Amino acid sequence: MNIKNELESLPFEKSNMQFCNVDVDPEKILAIMINEVVPADPKQDFYGADDAAYLETAIPLFQKAGIHVNSISDILNLGVYITNAVKAPKAGYTISREQIEESLPFLEKELSLFPNIKVVMLMGDVAKKAFNMISKKTTGKNAVPGVSTYKLRNSEIYHEGIRIMPSYIMTGQNILIEKSKFEMAAEDISVMVKMIQQ
Repeated sequence: MNIKNELESLPFEKSNMQFCNVDVDPEKILAIMINEVVPADPKQDFYGADDAAYLETAIPLFQKAGIHVNSISDILNLGVYITNAVKAPKAGYTISREQIEESLPFLEKELSLFPNIKVVMLMGDVAKKAFNMISKKTTGKNAVPGVSTYKLRNSEIYHEGIRIMPSYIMTGQNILIEKSKFEMAAEDISVMVKMIQQ
């Protein structure tokens, strides 16, 4: 299944939207990592060029977690699919609620494509907000409590039987600067991979 083709078939405004152009076997995906926002250049996204900027931080996170990966194919082969909550590049420094809402139908559809998901990792506050908007539509309440990620990291949060793991943003300059968040995100990835391999 090609994810981009699936999402482009939705009857919503798509100008400026970027979707993961990747073929996956949806049955084999057991975990989804939701990053914050697509990059300005699609070649820098997870399924873009082999030396994409987003992979320059994602791959070292897995390696720091003790998982031997060197490419996005290796990550997919683990049963882990990575996507972005916001499908249009950010225009300013921050991402507005409206931007998250515009991408929500696509993220919702994307999550529904994978029938065997055990874990959803929310990489940063934008991913957390987007997932809460989805859970509020289906259950009437937020899946993830509105407290800092640091306080939630060791909580067992479930949404419709799927373990939800709030963690830290995995792309961009922030992760290169904040070593403690890099360490914690790597620890979270290690826990997630152990869960899907059980």
